[in-house]
Amino acid sequence: MKKSEHLFIKACLREPVERTPVWIMRQAGRYLPEYRKVRKKTDFLTLCKTPELASEVTIQPIDIIDVDAAILFSDILVVPEAMGMPLELIESKGPVFHKPIRSEKDVDMLAITDVIEKLNYVFEAIRLTKKELNGRVPLIGFSGSPWTLATYMVEGKASKNFRFIKSFVYQNPALAHKMLEKIAIVVTAYLEAKIDAGCDAVQIFDTWAGILSPWDFREFSLKYINYIVERLKRKNVPIIVFAKGASHSYDEIASFGCNVVGIDWVSDIGKVRKQIGDRAAIQGNMDPTVLFAPLSKIEEEIKNILERYGEGSGHIFNLGHGILPETPVENVKFFVHKVKELSRPYHK
Repeated sequence: MKKSEHLFIKACLREPVERTPVWIMRQAGRYLPEYRKVRKKTDFLTLCKTPELASEVTIQPIDIIDVDAAILFSDILVVPEAMGMPLELIESKGPVFHKPIRSEKDVDMLAITDVIEKLNYVFEAIRLTKKELNGRVPLIGFSGSPWTLATYMVEGKASKNFRFIKSFVYQNPALAHKMLEKIAIVVTAYLEAKIDAGCDAVQIFDTWAGILSPWDFREFSLKYINYIVERLKRKNVPIIVFAKGASHSYDEIASFGCNVVGIDWVSDIGKVRKQIGDRAAIQGNMDPTVLFAPLSKIEEEIKNILERYGEGSGHIFNLGHGILPETPVENVKFFVHKVKELSRPYHK
């Protein structure tokens, strides 16, 4: 199938489709027994850096739950690692940078040259995955936003109050912008290289958008997302921006020229559609924990979201954030099947 004929791509471009396409953030992951089997053989970072294994787990959800798009298995933190920050993923604690950014010297040491070469394993995984998919579904590449990456780079690990990154931007905003500019340059080049390697669409994840006030979000995050989007437009593939907790800025996100605005589950998708109008498609927005509910509740929630969005194209059904590791696989299969079945009447 040609890329332009895929439901997911057509919906990203708000072209007519026969039903609403569906995929799931973090769909290649721990909820799948097949993934856990691969994961037993190796640690997480090695899995990310081994193209054959990354490709294998990327394709698993296509075969098992029949989603409409694949998203390359990787981690957003391979980017700061390639910029010169040694990364360790500790099973019980999550990602750890043992030397977090604390000073201008630390920012100056961040590399922006040769970074893409260090990430070649990602592009090799893309090429392998495209070959194995053989046109069945499109492949999405992704990156963390500069703000979200900076949050991890300054905090050094998972945080509850984000004291270090917030203190950093408030005490020395000029240095914060210097750091964010460097990250934005690298993320742009990284996503361009992913597209060149074969990705049919890209998504920018701003996981920590919601820890900022609306005005700080505009200054320290949205500015750099806009920088990336403006430069990626020339690649002529759909661009998705998902800023979790940033419902105050959906209008501005849509105005920057991305093709799709991802929304979390605390937003009314119908109201967001009216707000955005025909400037962008919308991706979302079911609460991931609904997938733990009885099947009748899952079906009810799917119906509610479809009804709120209304008729016509421009909707990619997804969760409002990543799927949780404990989610029952049978519930996920039911979810995907029901979205496909129940969405057809909305596309006449």
